[in-house]
Amino acid sequence: MPEQVLPPPHLSRRKFVAGTAAAGLSLLGCAHPAAANALSRNLAPSIDISGIASLREHAANAKLLFGFAVDEKQLTNNEAYRRTVQQQCSIIVPEKAMQWATLRPAPAEFNFDEADRLITFSETSHIKLRGNALCSHNALPAWFDRVANPTNARQMLADHIRTVMGRYAGRMHSWDVVNEAVEIRDGRVDGLRNSPWLRLVGTDYVEAAFRVARNADPNALLTYNESGLEDDSREAAEKRAAVLVLLRRLKQRNVPIDAVGIQSHLRARSPFGYGAGLRQFTDACRTMDFEVFLSEMDVSDRDLPENAETRDTAVADEYRKYLLTALAAPNVTTVIGWGVDDFQSSLNFGEHARRDHQPQRSLLFDSHLRPKPAFAAVRDVFDARFGRNHASQAATGQRLPRL
Repeated sequence: MPEQVLPPPHLSRRKFVAGTAAAGLSLLGCAHPAAANALSRNLAPSIDISGIASLREHAANAKLLFGFAVDEKQLTNNEAYRRTVQQQCSIIVPEKAMQWATLRPAPAEFNFDEADRLITFSETSHIKLRGNALCSHNALPAWFDRVANPTNARQMLADHIRTVMGRYAGRMHSWDVVNEAVEIRDGRVDGLRNSPWLRLVGTDYVEAAFRVARNADPNALLTYNESGLEDDSREAAEKRAAVLVLLRRLKQRNVPIDAVGIQSHLRARSPFGYGAGLRQFTDACRTMDFEVFLSEMDVSDRDLPENAETRDTAVADEYRKYLLTALAAPNVTTVIGWGVDDFQSSLNFGEHARRDHQPQRSLLFDSHLRPKPAFAAVRDVFDARFGRNHASQAATGQRLPRL
C-alpha cells in the first residue's frame, strides 16, 4: 500500500483538508486506483481525531478498550497506518499473523516472525494485544488435511496451543481460543459445526482447547468467538440459543472461559435491527460472569448504491444503532474494528465484494486514513455510554476492562 498522508500536528484537520483541496487534492494519487472515484468526493469530515479526541480516549472514558485488527506488514512499512493505530488503539488483534496458516508453514515447523514483530510493536506502543485464533475451522495450512487424522489431531491441537501461547505467556491481553464452533446449517442436534476439529478430535475439542490454554497462560483472558449473533433475525436467534447451550454446558463443567466474542459483522440498512435478542444474549453472558468483546466489527455496504455519500451515511447509522444496543450491556468491555481503513477491508474480496467493483466503505477510515462519518458515530456512542453504565458496573461488581 502506498504511503498515506495525515495532517501534521501543528495544523487543524480543517486547515489540512482545505490546504489539500487548494493543492488539487494531491492525496488522490496515494490511494489504490479502485478507490479514486469515491475518494475524489472528499467525504471525510473535518474533525479532530488526535489526543483526547481519539477513539482510544473516548473509549477509555466509557470504560472500554478500543482497537483494530491490524496487518503486520502495514505496521512495519506504512508510517501513516502505524501512526493511526498508535493514536486510536488501546488494543489490537492481528488479522492473520497468529493464525495457523501463518504460524505453521510445515507440520513440524513454526514461523513466529510476523507475530514477534507484532508483539514488539504492541509493547513499545503501550497497546494491548489479542491473539486470533488458536482453534478454528478456517485459516488452516494447506498441509493440514493431508497430515491431521483422528490419531494425532488432539495432540496436534494441544501442542499448537502450548507452543504459541507459551511463547507469549504473560504478554497477551486475551486469546480467541476457539472460533466459530457453532453452525446451525450443519444440521447437528447439538448445533456444533462439522469442522475438521470435531471430526478428528470429537465433540469435546472445545473443552480440551480451553483447558490446555489456561495451563499455557494463566494470565490471558480466554475467549470463545462467534459470528452471526447480532441482529433480530430468526437465524441469529437460533444461533444465539445454540451458543448459549454450549457455553452453559462448558460453564457447568468448569471449563476456563473468561469472555465471549460477538464478531459484529453487520450489514448497512439491515432489515432486522438489534434489540431484545442481543440484550438477552449479553445478559446471559453476564450471569455466567463472561466479559463480552465486540471482536470483529465492520459494516458491509455491498447492497447499497454506488454513491459514496449515501453509503457513508448508511454505514455510520448502522454502527450507531448496533452500538447503542450492544454497549447498554455493562459486561461489554472491548470494541474492535475488523481493519483500519477501507483499502484494507476484508469485505473487498470474495463473496463480500461489491458488484460494481467499488471498494466497500465499511470501516471508520477511508483509503487515505481520513475519518469518515462512521468514526464520529462510534465516538458519539462511546460518549453516550459514559455515566449510563459506569455506575452500574461498579455497583454490580462487573469486571472492568484491563485499561
